[in-house]
This record gives sequence, structure tokens and C-alpha cells, in this order.
Amino acid sequence: MANRREVGDSTEGLRIGVDVGGTFTDMVVASPNGSIDVFKVPSTPSKPDDAVMAAVEKAAEEFGMRQDAFLRSVSHFIHGTTIATNTALEGKGARVGLIVTDGFRDFLEIRRGIRENPWDHHAPFAPVLVPRYLRLPVKGRLDAQGSELQPLSVEDVAEAVRTFREEDVESFAICLMNAFLDGTHEREIAAELESEFPENYVTLSSKAAPILGEYERGSTAVMNSYVGPRTINYLRALETRLAQAGLASPLLLVQNNGGITSVEEVADRAVNLMLSGPAAAIGSLNHFAESIGKNSLISMEIGGTSCDVMLMNEGHVNYTDRLQIAGYDIVSPSVEVHTIGAGGGTIARVDEAGLLLLGPEGAGARPGPACYGFGGEHPTVTDAHAVLGRFVSGPYADGAITIDASRAHDAIDAHIASRLGVSVEEAAIGILRLMDQQLVLAVQKLSTERGNDPKLFDLVAGGGAGPLHVVNVARNLGCQRVYVPRISGAFCALGMLGSNCRHDNMRFFRGILGEVSPDDLVDGLLDLRMEVIDKLLREGFKEDEAIVQFTMDLRYVGQQWDIPVPVDLPIEHDRVRSTFETMHEKLFGHVQTRGAIEVKALRSSATGLMEKLMQPRGAQTAATPEPGETRRIWVDQKSGWMDVACYSGATLASGHAFEGPALIEEQTTTLLVGDGDHVTVDNAGNYLIMMADNDNA
Repeated sequence: MANRREVGDSTEGLRIGVDVGGTFTDMVVASPNGSIDVFKVPSTPSKPDDAVMAAVEKAAEEFGMRQDAFLRSVSHFIHGTTIATNTALEGKGARVGLIVTDGFRDFLEIRRGIRENPWDHHAPFAPVLVPRYLRLPVKGRLDAQGSELQPLSVEDVAEAVRTFREEDVESFAICLMNAFLDGTHEREIAAELESEFPENYVTLSSKAAPILGEYERGSTAVMNSYVGPRTINYLRALETRLAQAGLASPLLLVQNNGGITSVEEVADRAVNLMLSGPAAAIGSLNHFAESIGKNSLISMEIGGTSCDVMLMNEGHVNYTDRLQIAGYDIVSPSVEVHTIGAGGGTIARVDEAGLLLLGPEGAGARPGPACYGFGGEHPTVTDAHAVLGRFVSGPYADGAITIDASRAHDAIDAHIASRLGVSVEEAAIGILRLMDQQLVLAVQKLSTERGNDPKLFDLVAGGGAGPLHVVNVARNLGCQRVYVPRISGAFCALGMLGSNCRHDNMRFFRGILGEVSPDDLVDGLLDLRMEVIDKLLREGFKEDEAIVQFTMDLRYVGQQWDIPVPVDLPIEHDRVRSTFETMHEKLFGHVQTRGAIEVKALRSSATGLMEKLMQPRGAQTAATPEPGETRRIWVDQKSGWMDVACYSGATLASGHAFEGPALIEEQTTTLLVGDGDHVTVDNAGNYLIMMADNDNA
């Protein structure tokens, strides 16, 4: 962590990343000289821009500058927001009207009929976002080749407009049969809606998700119109507020694909911000891979409400376009992030059968864990850490919170220990064991279940709570090394500063590999290339600065799911088949050597590279660090309670090395090291931990 700047120091070209989480809003300020500062303030869920401005004010004060002068020094202000996701989770989106093809009024409610858990026949689906009386049919039909069978009924559209006006509809979605082949009818309807309701949000399924599959296409369009007004209004208001406060550069946003873009470029695709924040982990992994000396990494970012897992295999992060948010299916190009409701504020409880359960409910920013003293009464993971000596009473996170361990003890006693007939310490241990098991399963979801052995990866801790769990999770997975960034509590905010500008596009394509002309495939991919390049040009990049990648969605004829397969130009069928079969073997364990392979879609992405963050290099020391104190702490199930050396991160420098058990208290996080594990502070000032003999390795 760099020292705070003195008045008069050069601050031109500052880069800021802001991650608004459920409990804290994190701001990272990177200076051209490589120094990095972190500012943490409590989130304000009802008005998240207040927390952003509070972080700006705090940073300006620490830099010894007026707020306007500080913001004028900023070259890039990058924001990750959960407002789109929270709007869906909280059910607080816009009142949406949906126009569909006559006879297909109920596809949104019928869904696909697939249950995520086939053994659970009772759990209800998420409520339909558009009630049936606002799902209005219009005549007009395209055939399976996109040719018009029946012209669009102008009268039906006019009737829908009258109904929407009477029902005070706030935004609109349009999803017509086979519109992914030709969006002419949808564009005609949109023109009429925009003429009648110029201030309202309109989404065309043919633009939002041009895919085969009316349900997924329509669900995406509806969700986009549901979260769009609130999300984009917030972002425009924040951009205006920052500009009025002195920011001269545009507000930039992290998209689901891990790339950044401007507010205007994403204004009509709010669903592209559903993973804004967690997707920025790709920027952090790229940044830290250089220091680690390895690019096969798994990040485990644990904040107050959730854990987000991302896997990078030899520098490559998987992408998908199928998301499920709050029970709704969405199509949006996205980095593959697996999220579970397990964070520092996750609430523990005992059910009617006397079983200890953890989550997914969380305490949030307010009232938060019981030990925060904000009025929370239910025990959380953070309270369990406090009971087991990992936190002591006093201020944390630069004074943003003050922990009272006695409150944690009382909450666990009242709600867990007394009901189970065990001691408070045993109850706290049970909470953490449940937490660690959930984290292990979350990592295995992206590793073992995808054909990747987690033992071959380094586990990277992120989030304020990640470093308290990462060593034990790594031990259970058989990982040999753990990497903990010194500012892991602002992992995603830092990742935003290491993110590139990226745009994706896709087009439906139908054909059998080997039968379809390679020239037709190349022509389709080059058309998509120009579309994504145009977006980069509007962002200020030059065409020769863009990195373009091509992908085709392939599957064996008769299969339900596609595999996105990277391809190079010119297209060679044998090479594409070989790549597909290698990926199919890894995912499913078999191939059909003579099976017909179907092409389902073409994709292109264009990336504009941002300037890399400088890697800090601290002066090396060979001295042996001295702990500030020794504290009695419960380490893990094998070691139990031990006398643990406790270090202040401010006293540790590059070159310092020692063995666990140890506790390291940093500005944004606390790191627990197991008995016998070896810690080295690397050149960048971060912690590399070599695991002691691992029985699971």
C-alpha cells in the first residue's frame, strides 16, 4: 500500500476504479508512478451514488486536494455496479409491456420446463415479469428462413399502444417469432412505440439476443427493459454528478464480458451490466499473473454478501452467453463467473429439525453482522471469526467499521449455541466449516466439473473475507500455492483498472460443418468483425489497435447444448473439427468421430487494450519480521486452537518470509495462514503462500 500523497505531488493521469458492493463501496486510485491507494466507505443501497461520491470526497481529502481538482486529474473513472442485478433480485424494475406474435402470448410463462434441481418438484419458478394482460399479441409472421408469411398488423400494434397507455406501462419489450432472422417487423413496432412514448425504454429481441430460441430471446428482452430504466438513469445521474464535481473524462463501466465501455454504448443493453463488478476479476487475474509467474489461476472473491469464483487456464478465461439471474434466463456475452450467497455477512441459523444452516440470506450493509454494532442481531460468518479470535474488538477498514466481539458472542449464543446445546466456540467453528465447504464446492463448479484439476492452479484470494478462508479451501482442494494481494479487499475495483475495452456480437447461422462453404462462414465472421470494430472506433481506439477473435457455436446434430469453439481465418473444416472434438472430450468424456457437426452461430469480439497498470516493486529486505502480538486463535479443524503470531501488514515488506500459523492484518482484509504454511512477501508486496504438506494433494 502506497503512502498517502502530500500536497503538491503530481497527480495527473490518475485512474480510478469503483466497485459498489452490498456492504462496502471500494475505490482504488492508481497513480502513473505505480502507487495504489484504497478507500473504503459503507455502501448506501437506497442511493448508491452517495457512496461513490463519499469515496471520492475521502480520496480527495487524503490526497490533500479539493474535490474538483482531484477529479480533474482523473484520466479514467471506471465503475462496476450491481444495480441491474439488485433491481432483478429485489423485484423493483420497471412496469414492462411485451408485444409478441399472435399465438405465442404465453412462451414467457411456459419457459423450457427444465428444473435446475430435477429432484425438487415443488420450488416455484421466479414470477413472470410481465403479467398476461400486458403480453399483447400482434398478427404478422416470418417463416423459418426469415421470409414474410403474413404482414405486420398495424391495427394490432395501435391497439397494443392504447392498452399500454391505459396501463401506465413504463418500458417495452418486443419479441416476434423468427425475428432473429429478420428484425424488420420488430423495428416497425419499435418506431411506433418510440413515437408514442419518446421517453420510455424499448428493447428489440432481434437486437438484444439474435438467437434461435424464442424463450431465451424474449426473456432477455424483457429483463433488459425491466432493469434498463433504473440502471441507466442511475448511471447518467452519476456521470452528471461527477462531471459537475469536476470529472472531465467520461464515466466508464465494466460489462459482463469483463471489458469496459461508456454509458452511451451500453444504454440500450442494460443486461450487459448484470455481472458488472464480479466480471472485473479478469483484470485482477491478468494483473497479478505477472507477479505470480503463472497464468493458471482461480480467484475466490468473497465480500459481505457473496463469493464470486473465476478460473483462468493458461491465460484464458471461459466465456458464456447464458446467464441465470434471480431465476430468469438471460443471453449476454459474459465471462464465466460462478456466484454463491456466501460472504462475511451471510447469516447462520438453526432450522426446525435442529440442523445448522448457512445462507443464502445476508445481513447486508445495514444492519450488518452483529459485531458491527449497527443493530444486527443474527449471527454471521464475520461474527464466527470474531468469536474464534480472528478479529478483536476495535476499528477496522480505516475506521469504516468498529468490531465488538462481545456482540458476536451473544448473537451466536442466542441463535445457534443455545439451540444446538453446544458452546459458543463450537457453534462458531460449525459456521466456518459450513462456509468453507460451500466455498470448496463453488471452486469445484468451475474446475472439476469443467475437466480442470484444481491442484494444477494457484488459488487467488479476493474480497475482504477471502483471505480468511483461502488457505483452508486450498488445503481441501489440494492446491499447492495461494496468492493473496495486499489490497484483496478491493480486488474487483483494482481489476477495473486492468480491464480492456471489449465488444462482442453474434449472428445465427445454420449449416453442417464440411457441407457449408468456408467462404460463407468467413463472410459472416468478417461482417461481425466490422460491427464490433465500429464500436471500438467510437470508444476512441484505432482499427489497427484492435485484437479481434472469432468463435463458432458448434454441436453434434441432435445435441441440446452448443460449445463455443475459437477459430482462425481462413476456415479449415478439419482444424475446426479437431478443436471441437478436443473440447467435447474434455467436457463430456467422449467424441463422435464420424458425427455430423452443426454450426449454430458465429461470433466476433474486438478488444482495445488499455495501458497496463505498473507493477509496484518494493525494496527487498532479508530481515526477519517481528509480530506485533501473539493471540490465541482457532486455526482449522486439524490444528485447533493455537498461539498465533499476528502481524500488521504495514510492517511487512518485499523479501520478508515466515511460517504459519500467522494472522496478517491489512487495511482492507485479514489473512489467516495455517500451521506450517510458508509465507513470502513478493516484489509487488503481496503474499505468496506455499502450502505445508497437503494430504489432499
